[in-house]
Order: sequence, then structure tokens, then C-alpha cells
Amino acid sequence: MTLTMNSIWPSADDWQQRLRDAITDPRELLAQLALPPSLAESGHPAARQFPLRVPQPFIDRMRRGDSNDPLLLQVLPQVAEMQQVPGFSTDPLAELGSTPRNGLIHKYHDRVLLIASGGCAINCRYCFRRHFPYQENQLGPTQWQEVLTYIRAHTELREVIFSGGDPLVTTDQRLGRMIADLAAIPHLTRVRIHSRLPIVIPSRVTATLAAGLTATRLQPVLVLHCNHPQEVDAEVRDAVRRLRDASITVLNQAVLLRGINDRVEILRELSETLFSAGALPYYLFVLDAVAGAAHFDIADRDAQRLMAELQAVLPGYLLPRLAREIPGRPSKTLLLPEHAVEKLAVDAGTGSL
Repeated sequence: MTLTMNSIWPSADDWQQRLRDAITDPRELLAQLALPPSLAESGHPAARQFPLRVPQPFIDRMRRGDSNDPLLLQVLPQVAEMQQVPGFSTDPLAELGSTPRNGLIHKYHDRVLLIASGGCAINCRYCFRRHFPYQENQLGPTQWQEVLTYIRAHTELREVIFSGGDPLVTTDQRLGRMIADLAAIPHLTRVRIHSRLPIVIPSRVTATLAAGLTATRLQPVLVLHCNHPQEVDAEVRDAVRRLRDASITVLNQAVLLRGINDRVEILRELSETLFSAGALPYYLFVLDAVAGAAHFDIADRDAQRLMAELQAVLPGYLLPRLAREIPGRPSKTLLLPEHAVEKLAVDAGTGSL
């Protein structure tokens, strides 16, 4: 791809330096936000288990002096993470049973997921892979050839999804080589990147990244992860515009989180903000039952009510699909808005849910 647009493309040095400079000390984060250091004390055990990590561009969007800031709550270790809650486990999606090769997860018929990197720019407290054994699933040269052999043998596959960790923690050069290798497999048609980096470090969207994503015949899709409209600033808008200018499809998936985005006015603003920035709302997931994140959970019935309210104030193309991932099922399970569920129950002759 030849990049001829007028965008000002950041250098690799910028995002890599921001990644290296990510804040890992809760007291330093709280000091920046003019919040008391005592807020970090109760979260010490959780921080030892799953460390704080948050880059400066994301911190810059937090509200100073607000201990309930929705961006802060996504990253600050909390004492609630240490509670043992029935039904919450270290492998909530049973991914370790769907890993036929190191670094490759095959759960759905026509697509596979690759753990391109175990690293992240940001440690989200609700992450469903916060306990994932990344050390055992690294894609070194030998493992990569085994993955390619597996994909070549499974001619039903159409799409490869790069995930992690965050796949964009890896270099543009390595990612470009991997995509080129996949493009040589004739039955593949798309490559999808799931990443939070264009949100938390927007300068990650470089010219070489865009070129690598569009250099082959594979159709590129980039799925952002943005949970709250406050996460979208001018730099994020510029990053999404650069992706769109390069003819890369940009979608967004969010997680429904108690105390962060569980109000219809926030979800409405999130969809409107994303669309105005150039990203189409895709999925809104209810929380995966990962150990340490139960305090973010919202009952399915409450989530369905929210979606019914959201459907009343948004056009259909801005309405994300409310879904849950249930291990063993052939696809994501859609959770219909409450009024639709009630209608299905009545139509089935039950009269109740």
C-alpha cells in the first residue's frame, strides 16, 4: 500500500517510549491525579497478583481528584479482586482446552485466534486472560511454523485473529511478516487485529503498521476495545482516521462494567462518540467470569434492560450486539433486549421467562 494521504504519521519511537514509560506504581498514578495514596493500600495484594500498568496518554484523560473516575476504576487494583466468588475462575472461557498448538486457540469453525504477544500496554482489571499462561504460549519461530502447518491443514478456516495480551505490542515488522505468511495460505480471506493500543497509546498507529495490515490480499479489520466515551480524545480520533484513510475496517467492542458504563446515557454517548470518530460499535460483552473481577459483574437481566433502553435511543447501526461467550458453543451467544426476550417467551406459550 502506498500512503498518500495527508495524515501526519507518528514514529515507532514515540509509541515504544510511551509503552516503556507506562506507570506501574499505584502511588505514582494517584499522585498524578491528586488523590490520596491510601487508595492504593487496600489494593496491594491485588497489585502483587496482577500488577498495575497504564500508559500516560490514558492517564491524561482521567479526571483529577475523582476517585470514581471511570478510566481509573478500570486499572486501579482493588481489594475486591481478592474475594473468592463461586463461578469465577482463572480460565472462564475454557481456552486452555481449545489450544491445539502453542499460541493458537481454535474454538469456532472458520476462524482461529493467535496469541501474538503476552504483553499489554494496559492491565485492565476485568481482563478475562489475566491468569492466562502466556509463557507456555509464545510464538517463537518453531511454534510459528507449527501454527502455519495447522492453518494450512484446516481448509475450513477463513479468518485469523491476532490477540494477546495485545498483538500491537509486537513490532510492525514482525506483524507484517506474520500477515505475509498467512496471505500465502489460499483459503484465508481476512486478518483481524484485536487491540486496545490505538485507544491507550494512539501513536501506535504508524505508517508501517497501516502498510503491513494492507500489504497483502487479506482484508484487514481492526477491532478496538473502548469502554467509555471519555477514552476517546483528539489523539484517538486521529489514530482511527489514519486507519480509515488506509482502508482498514475499524470496529469496537466493549465490556459492560458495573460502576463504569452501566447506564444507558453512557452507552449511548459511547456509540455516538465512536461512530463520529470512525469506528462502528460491534459487540458489548457482559463480563466473563474471571477470578478477580466479580465486582464489575452485571446480571444478564439488567444488561438486557439496558439494551432495550439503548435500542430506543439509537439507530440500529449504532447498536452493539449484547453477547456472552459460553465455552463449547459454536459462536457468541447473543442476549436479546428484555422486551424481545419477553415476546419470545409469550410467543412460545410460556407467558413468562
